[in-house]
Amino acid sequence: MFQVKDIMTRDVFTLNKLDNLSAAKDLMDLARIRHIPIVDEDGHFVGLLTHRDILAATISELAGIDRNTQDEIEAGIPIQEIMQTDVVVVGMDEPLKNAARMLLEEKYGCLPVICGDKLCGIITEADFLRLTIDLMEAVEDE
Repeated sequence: MFQVKDIMTRDVFTLNKLDNLSAAKDLMDLARIRHIPIVDEDGHFVGLLTHRDILAATISELAGIDRNTQDEIEAGIPIQEIMQTDVVVVGMDEPLKNAARMLLEEKYGCLPVICGDKLCGIITEADFLRLTIDLMEAVEDE
């Protein structure tokens, strides 16, 4: 039986709750990701920041605020003010089918993977798409 640890992403980009909105936007743009787990200095999972959270906290360009002022405002907004703290997580040994069902039925974009109380990975829709492609290629090769 497949488990979360079989397909999860282990090398995860993270930020600290004291980092700012500007750093989160830059990380998402550079790494091309939509979810950033937030950890403390010891690697304990404390929350999640999503692309949607960032959009909600960002001032619209329609507000007519110049780019420099907007950058200053975003640099002053700590992640802890906009991150989600009530986040559903899974363990590494969770059956993959259960994780897939949670993502699908609850419409989550990701599930942080926790080992004890520390972040050890993340499982996203993209991980399931990679698995699907691998399985289709395996069937084609038969």
